[in-house]
Formats: sequence, structure tokens, C-alpha cells
Amino acid sequence: MRPHEIDDIRRLRVMAAGVRGARVVERTLPAPFEEVWPAMSALDFLPDLRHTRLLRSDGDRIELLARSKYGFRARLRGYRRPGWCWLQSRFLLVGLAAAPVPEGTRIALTGGVRVPTRAAVIPFGTASELEAAATRLTSRVAP
Repeated sequence: MRPHEIDDIRRLRVMAAGVRGARVVERTLPAPFEEVWPAMSALDFLPDLRHTRLLRSDGDRIELLARSKYGFRARLRGYRRPGWCWLQSRFLLVGLAAAPVPEGTRIALTGGVRVPTRAAVIPFGTASELEAAATRLTSRVAP
């Protein structure tokens, strides 16, 4: 990494700082990045999502159709590359970052229900959902 570049974890913190109501949950998982990132980028560890389907992929730009456990659908658009994923729909925001560290992999998660037309996330339940997601991911990849 060059001196003027920021890592993906810090980038996620910066992006979340620009979204009113957004929270960031971070953890260090005792598993290598090569195991953690595929599990993260599949998005199925997120408690509110039941199913996702890739609609389009062009380089690091992607478009997904997601269905929640409550039956709601969202068309998420954004970017995904190793260690970084930022997706938005009219009503949802999902941000994921991961980076290798000596102890394993550092992860950061943000997201929630968006306020349409504004850079804001409805804060009710956001922190607990992110904690639940981090716990689910940990149980899938940690030895």
C-alpha cells in the first residue's frame, strides 16, 4: 500500500461516517483472509438476507437482487473486490471490508435500512443486526 492510500477497513469507516445513523462493527477473526472474504462476499451471513442473486457484473461493479427474510426485495448496486464491498438500493445499504492482519483477518461491517434520497440509515436495531452478522460470520470461519 502506498503512503497516501487508505486500507479497506479505514475506507469503510470513512464511508460510514458520511451516512447519518450508520454504525460500524469491527472484529478480528482467527482465520486467514482467503477463508474469510469468500464467506463475507457471499452475503449469506447477514441475518436479514435470505437470498441474493447476481444480476450483473462488470469488473468490480455488481448488481444483485436480494430478498429479505420478510419477503422484501431490493436491487443492490455497487462495488465488490477482494476485501471491499459497498452496495446500495433505494432502501438498503451494505458495506463490508476485510484485511489480513497477523492474528487472522480484520473485518468491518456497516449497513441498514436507508432513508430514501438522503445519506442516512434508520438507527433502530442497526447495531444489534451488525453484531449478529459478525457473530454469524465468526461462527462460519473461525476454527
